[in-house]
Amino acid sequence: MSDDLIQITVDGKSLKARKGQMLIEVTDDAGIDIPRFCYHKKLSVAANCRMCLVEVEKAPKPLPACATPVMPDMVVHTKSKAARKAQRGTMEFLLINHPLDCPICDQGGECELQDVALGYGDASSQYTEEKRVVMDKYIGPLIATEMTRCIHCTRCVRFGEEIAGMREMGATGRGENVRIGTYIEKSIVSEVSGNIIDVCPVGALTARPSRFSARAWELSQHASVSPHDSVGANIFIHTDKKTVNRVVPRENESINEVWIADRDRFAYQGLIASDRITRPLLRVDGELVETDLESALDAAQEALAAAGSDVCALASAYSTLEELYLLQKLVRGLGSSSVDHRLAQQDFTDQHAAPIMPWLGMDFSELEDLQAALLVGSNIRKEQPIAALRLRKAALKGAPISLLNTRKASVHFDALENMSADPYALLLQLAGILKASGGSAAGLDVPDVDVSDAQQRIADSLKNNDKSVVFIGPQAVSSSYFSVIRSLAAAIAKATDSSLAYLPEAGNTAAAWLAGCVPHRRVAGGEIPKSGKNAAQIMADPGKALLLLATELELDAASGQAATAALEKAEKVIVLGSYLSPAVAAAADVVLPQASYAESAGTYVNASGRWQFVRGAAKAAGDSRPGWKLLRALGSNAELEGFDFDSIDQISQEVQAECASIGLSNELKSVDLQWPEHSNKGLIRIGGNTLYSTDSIVRRSTSLQKTEDARVFLSLNPETADKLSLADGDTVIASQGKATSSALPLQIDPAVPADCVWIPTGICEVTNLGAVNSPIQLDKV
Repeated sequence: MSDDLIQITVDGKSLKARKGQMLIEVTDDAGIDIPRFCYHKKLSVAANCRMCLVEVEKAPKPLPACATPVMPDMVVHTKSKAARKAQRGTMEFLLINHPLDCPICDQGGECELQDVALGYGDASSQYTEEKRVVMDKYIGPLIATEMTRCIHCTRCVRFGEEIAGMREMGATGRGENVRIGTYIEKSIVSEVSGNIIDVCPVGALTARPSRFSARAWELSQHASVSPHDSVGANIFIHTDKKTVNRVVPRENESINEVWIADRDRFAYQGLIASDRITRPLLRVDGELVETDLESALDAAQEALAAAGSDVCALASAYSTLEELYLLQKLVRGLGSSSVDHRLAQQDFTDQHAAPIMPWLGMDFSELEDLQAALLVGSNIRKEQPIAALRLRKAALKGAPISLLNTRKASVHFDALENMSADPYALLLQLAGILKASGGSAAGLDVPDVDVSDAQQRIADSLKNNDKSVVFIGPQAVSSSYFSVIRSLAAAIAKATDSSLAYLPEAGNTAAAWLAGCVPHRRVAGGEIPKSGKNAAQIMADPGKALLLLATELELDAASGQAATAALEKAEKVIVLGSYLSPAVAAAADVVLPQASYAESAGTYVNASGRWQFVRGAAKAAGDSRPGWKLLRALGSNAELEGFDFDSIDQISQEVQAECASIGLSNELKSVDLQWPEHSNKGLIRIGGNTLYSTDSIVRRSTSLQKTEDARVFLSLNPETADKLSLADGDTVIASQGKATSSALPLQIDPAVPADCVWIPTGICEVTNLGAVNSPIQLDKV
């Protein structure tokens, strides 16, 4: 036997255990059930519920299994008379003040207290006094409270402090006056707050959006994947009569452990939005009118046939691999290569040097073992919340994590450096880090800069640690200087012997690249003789027919202004989607209703390169059809080869066969670049999607849109605000050229660099404006 292993006996069964292991961990591994409430395998040991008391020979009294480390030759009895007496006594005390309102409790049927009470509780209670009652506080639109049911296990408190990095819940009072809550009534703002619903062993914390809507045993459970970011968190979709009722985590240690973000959990409300497109639409006499699916497909085919090879397509990277594959296959079959998913990107200078797909280069589980990291253009906590939890673990182990953005990132750990700079100054910051690293950027004439102490610390942290990574995030990709940022980041990674990694924003960015949904590459990264138009070029010249897949273009594009102009300029606009944004609705000639991710099968490839195939869970709304079926019909109607698929599995197998031999690497090929000129002296617009403006479904989740992270405002540095005679709370209108935004409230925020204006993207209030990194003007209302 290894020196690290010891022998113990539990209920007469001989077990091997590691030194230092807690008894409850050993029994769980052996399948021996010990009741518990406060213990959770992902949280620290509290040992305050006492439900897991067991008899240990030679111990004077029962011991809590969760807080008792195993010892050599330990003999344990979990079902002895002494153990049962202790467990039943604990159960009796826990039920003294519990309201026993199971018939109206949302937790009924899946409640740990119910299960344990059945096995260890008495049929009647000796307690005859009045039960205590706890007044509930409103803690936000996502979580409902019934704290009279609370048994003070403190799981929610420990989750906030240890996992989420925000202690928003706590225990106050003593004895029977102990209360779990926020003390002062306020909303919980953590982006992963919904997980306290799952860890709560009773019905004290439940999901507010699905409250009182169904009983647990009435729901059907379907394994799925969240499409709302590049983590690809594993989820269960619970349906009631083929309608999505709620979403909960599905354990996957290599991806999301047992947690999901609030966006993954509550976005499903967008599936039943009032503006959901459920019938085919056709423009007749200037108006969109309902029609049958066959007529809509015929009209789409006529438009494509009339366009010939002058057809362009823009797709959402939240679509499935199969949909993206068929879209590019359709466009290329019609004689064009003008197809793209990179809607928010402005700079395509180095696209031929890009990797086969932008990916993490590791499993998400490896993030917690990093020894150093630099994140460029990434607010990981608000963009990939579950990945941020992994990175937080690395920081708690002592890894120096640095961030460089156009707005100081919100983090839940102590960063080595958390820097902000205007878009051009960000390049100079990277140049300083590169110089401090002793490296150079091939093909780029980098200006000489003075190295600051912060830049030197970042360079040293990367050089002096073996497992270090330079990450490129979504805000870097949407920058007008993206090619230079990527070149500098790659050079820093090379000089410090670090890995280069990408943190894509959309749920299926990797799949879009693999599927060939870019103008310069075919499936699996294969080269093509002549590139088509990229997203920016398509919006400048959309051709005779513009095909849109699941995108609200003016909300998803780098420039809402350019997107609207493209929609107006295109001779015909064919839309496959579940929703119509105002500009798309005004321009669409044919609308084919598309089933959502919860209603259709498909493959999602997350940032770590993991392929995850899911089946539909809910019934498609109205006449909606899966996107792959609509694209198959368009290809078949056009008499193109390769569209005779009977099932989505055949499409998946075809793409997998194409991608079977690819080798993934984030190595950047050398490309000659020009250092950008900088002459602007006015205000510069910066920004990015908010946590809840990323995609069409999330934008329509009524509960998420009531949260703090969904607030719409314009932010200025205090010094810049003083210079413009503006104050916190003022109402301001922004303008870029002749276009203006809606009136927005002003928030003073020192995280914003001087002479920059932070405005969120993906929101209707600013779709008239141009792109980020561009000049902007402000006027007080």
